[in-house]
Amino acid sequence: MAGHSQFKNIMHRKGAQDARRARQFARLIREITVAARNGLPDPSANPRLRAAVAAAREANMPKDTVDRAIKKASGTAGGEDYAEVRYEGYGPAGVAVIVEALTDNRNRTASDVRSAFSKHGGALGETNSVAFLFTRLGVVRYPAGVAGEEAMLEAAIEAGADNVETTAEAHEVTASPDSFFAVRDALEARFGPPETARLEWRPMTSVTLDEERARAVLKLLDALEESDDVQNVYANFDIPESVMQTLSA
Repeated sequence: MAGHSQFKNIMHRKGAQDARRARQFARLIREITVAARNGLPDPSANPRLRAAVAAAREANMPKDTVDRAIKKASGTAGGEDYAEVRYEGYGPAGVAVIVEALTDNRNRTASDVRSAFSKHGGALGETNSVAFLFTRLGVVRYPAGVAGEEAMLEAAIEAGADNVETTAEAHEVTASPDSFFAVRDALEARFGPPETARLEWRPMTSVTLDEERARAVLKLLDALEESDDVQNVYANFDIPESVMQTLSA
């Protein structure tokens, strides 16, 4: 029985991993589709599409899958028409949550998001009900090995960025939304394609969570991210290291 249980646990974990991978691919395909449809279907001439293709490559998505998504978006093979939508609300412990989605059915997506909030101790709010607790930033990330800290800082300043944070693993360059695209293009011209380059929501203040509230908030975020329509989820919470160790045990 022990061996049988171990096999079932292994298969369950593999199933969960496969499901996460499928959701990741679905999100990437939608981003590729929207990027190609809103610009040229050529990554070399479309920065958003180029970033989406790079993310797909990082996730080991087959090249044929990427090419099919671009072809559909270009109109040669039909395809869905996705809309970009944003939802806002509060989760457990008053944590503010912003959800970004790409959907071909607004009613379905709104219902899924509302259900996730209500089932996990939260409440979906109106647009801009929590956005004032965040700041909108353009974020460009490069591996640390691309350049030294001083070289990246100099290039970022010349490009018009607001800040650079360098760790042993990466450089993170931040810029205002108005200057983000110019900063991204200037850095790409100098250092090549970034790991990621996108607009993000950064919380201005955070809610510190204990173990019970952290579990509740993470369950809400997991439920939201189970939707293929959901692209990104941002929330203004902080979990102390000691609590994270307990949750990971």
